[in-house]
Amino acid sequence: MSAADLQRLVDREAIRDCMYRYCRGIDRADEAALRSAYWEDATDCHGAWNGSASGFIDQALRKLREGGRRVHQVSSILIELHGDVAAVESAFIALQAPAAAPQRETFLCGRYVDRFERRRGEWRIAARTVVYDWIEERERSELAQDDVQLYGPRQPTAASAPYDPIYRLLAKVREGTLG
Repeated sequence: MSAADLQRLVDREAIRDCMYRYCRGIDRADEAALRSAYWEDATDCHGAWNGSASGFIDQALRKLREGGRRVHQVSSILIELHGDVAAVESAFIALQAPAAAPQRETFLCGRYVDRFERRRGEWRIAARTVVYDWIEERERSELAQDDVQLYGPRQPTAASAPYDPIYRLLAKVREGTLG
């Protein structure tokens, strides 16, 4: 394997890692993770939002911090590298339910069409366009009941940063206090 082949593998993995940070940022309302996925001057065309990525993040965090349930997953990440620029298409599936109406779910499928740029050795999103392939809203009346236990008695449930279980694990790993 040549040095150029190895660099392409490293670049692809860095881009995938950035995509996963974005998903964690959205699902956990983790501002640092979200901002680390975009360059400061990035743009985002995301549904009704079309403007700066920073403005999108500000708007999203206001909604995300109200609570609710959300899950984003990315797959089929296709990366075409061209020096310090990459064209990246990623399929996503998202399920969202606001805290104010937990029985109202929105199921979204689509693609992130991203221009990534490598600056100072780091890959981040420079421009994003979200393409929605499927949007479905549905009522789940059973989710509005106070006595519904979705995850069982001993299972942790998802939470925003820094309260989600992943942040406790990360802190222990970083401190070297696992054991």
